This record gives sequence, C-alpha cells and structure tokens, in this order.
Amino acid sequence: MAKSEFLFTSESVTEGHPDKVADQISDAILDAIIAQDKFARVACETLVTTGLAMIAGEITTTAQLDFPVIVRDTIKEIGYNDSSMGFDWETCAVLTSLDRQSPDIAMGVEGRGLTAEQGAGDQGLMFGYASTSTENLMPMPIWYAHRLAERLARVRKDGQLPFLRPDGKTQVTVRYEDGMPKSVHTVVIAAQHDPDVKYEDLKEAIVEEVIKKTIPANLLVDTRFLVNTTGRFVVGGPMADCGITGRKIIVDTYGGRGYHGGGAFSGKDPTKVDRTTSYMLRHVAKNVVAAGLAKRCEVQVAYSIGLPDPLSIMVYTYGTAVIPEDKLLDIIKTTYSFKPAAMIQYLELQRPIFKKTAAYGHFGRTDPDFTWEYISKIDVLREKAGLKGPSPVCTCHPEAAPAKSK
Repeated sequence: MAKSEFLFTSESVTEGHPDKVADQISDAILDAIIAQDKFARVACETLVTTGLAMIAGEITTTAQLDFPVIVRDTIKEIGYNDSSMGFDWETCAVLTSLDRQSPDIAMGVEGRGLTAEQGAGDQGLMFGYASTSTENLMPMPIWYAHRLAERLARVRKDGQLPFLRPDGKTQVTVRYEDGMPKSVHTVVIAAQHDPDVKYEDLKEAIVEEVIKKTIPANLLVDTRFLVNTTGRFVVGGPMADCGITGRKIIVDTYGGRGYHGGGAFSGKDPTKVDRTTSYMLRHVAKNVVAAGLAKRCEVQVAYSIGLPDPLSIMVYTYGTAVIPEDKLLDIIKTTYSFKPAAMIQYLELQRPIFKKTAAYGHFGRTDPDFTWEYISKIDVLREKAGLKGPSPVCTCHPEAAPAKSK
C-alpha cells in the first residue's frame, strides 16, 4: 500500500511581536490583580503602537494597582529599551480606559462565590487537543515553531546574538507519512535586527545558533532554511505593526491542528470559559492520549452564559481510539467536571500564573504552574476503559510522574 504523505505548517512569534506584547501586558495586569483579589473579574485588552500603549476593558476588583508601572515593566522585560525602535518602556505613553464588568454578565457569576452553581461567564465553544506526535503530546510543527521563537529571544537577551531585536516570527513545515511526522521540510524565520548587521552574517547565525540548536539533526533532512527573505527587518515591533490582545489564538493553541472555538485567552480571569475550559480540555485530551486510549484526541465543550453545566461535550479521536468513542465520552464525563467552579478549583487557577503563558504557547510546556499539563488520571482512565497494565505512552513521557498531581 502506498504511503500517505502531506505537509503541515504552523507558526509562532517571539515575545517582542506586537500582538504578543499586548498579550503579555494584559496577563501581567491580570496577575497583579489576582495576587491581591483572587475573585476579581478581569477582561483586559491592550493596544500597542508607535510610542503608545493603551489598556481598556472591564475590571471589577478590590485590588489597588499602578497600571502604567505594570505596563512599562512588562515592555522593559521584553526588551524594548531604546527609543530608536519607535517604542520603548521609558518614553511610550500609557493610556487607560477601564470600566466595571457589565451587570448583565455579572449576574451569571457574581454573588455565588466559587460554588458548584457558578455559571459560565459567556456562551461559546472550546476545544482541547493532544497527539503522540511529540513526547509532550503536542503537534510537532507548533512545538518547534515555539521553541525556535523562544531560542531567538534567549540568544538576544544573553548577548550571544546582540544584533537581534525583540520582534520575530518562526514557521515550521513538517512532512508526515501515514499521519505521523517524519522530518522538517522547511523552517522560516523573520528576525528583527540592528541596521548595521550584514545579511549573510545574520542568516548564518540564525541557522547555526537558532535552528540547528533547537531542532534535532535527525529531523533536518534536506530541510530548506528561509531567513529574513525580504533581506531586511530593522523596523519592527509596535512601530511597524499595531499589536492587540487576542490576535494570536492559533499560535496560543495547536498551530492549526484540530479545531479552535475562536476565543482568546490573555487578559481574562478564570471565570472566563474561553480560557479555563480550553485549559481543562487540553488536560483531558492529554490524559486520554497519555493513557493509551487514543493516538489523537480532541474534546469540545459548549456553554450558555450563566449556566454551570455545559450544553454539549464531544470527543473525536480521528479513528485512533482503542475503545468505542461513545464509551470514551462516558469515561470522560464520569471522570471530569466541566462546571466553571470545579475546573477553577481542579486546575488551581486563582493564582498569578498567567503572564508566562502569554508567549510561546499555552500548551505543551513543563512549567509546574501549568496544572493543565499534568498527567494525573492515567490509571483511572485505563481502569474505566478496561485496559490492563501500564500505558504504552506515559512510561517514556517526562511528565509521567509530575511534581504536583491532582
């Protein structure tokens, strides 16, 4: 039988990309609020452009904050520290326009505390995904796109490639055979740089110190490297492109593999089901795959505002499940609760942990604060599925015995 082959591509961006600058500011504000008031209601949007950062949205809290300081500290940490870039932490203007949460929305969540009957903060649909493509059970294209973007920031900040500036984008195309990744077909990197670096030196440094130090050599088989293909990327960041919170939803999730409900994450407190349920569904899908119940798993949940119970729950395994999908769905329903309060408590989300999610992906990472990545239900799932012995997947997985378990 002939092999089935295809190419699939995902992209990521660095922490200095204008949309990611906006995401990080929104989540830095969220963290500062939750540190003082874990029951706060936060929907914080940020816009950054030449010489300006503006925060807007709806925030109901008892916390007392200096918003401009949070904004400037975040911009400084990212690396915009020179006015010649058209945007820097010392000289940019900071504007705020904040209101309280709408009382019509608050009716569904306010006054109930963190109880079982706390309603969803909005209607909507959310997805979670996992696959055996990589050890962290993430799709390979987005995983390496994130790691390349992370590496760009690291070699800039540690002085290894001092000519780099904060803005940048990465893109990875993977060749698949019979549904499994085999090699990296193309790597695309756009890296902002100082005006005096020669293109040939820049490209060689990116290939040798970023690409080849990130992607394993066995995957780089006749791989095409495309670096700054216009030849120049000096003007970047908010000076070149207005950045807004929530515009990188595919970068934040699975790089286009599987489905997306459309809701962004950054700047939203845990009562927002766009964020919390997406985290919970990643956890569910990851545990299903880690338990060996399927090689690929996607879970969907939908809500109506003010109601605690989901309207629908769906599981899809792309034909890879070892048990019938209807049985797998029953197992998921009896193992996990998808009520907002239950998910918040289960994942311990009333903590200031969100700023570090706002760059390089919300999923697949091993940070101990990312409780949605814990593999903690393998034995329960396998027992309910009638499977004997250890999982064939989790035994070689670095998170098989997490530091913190539910």
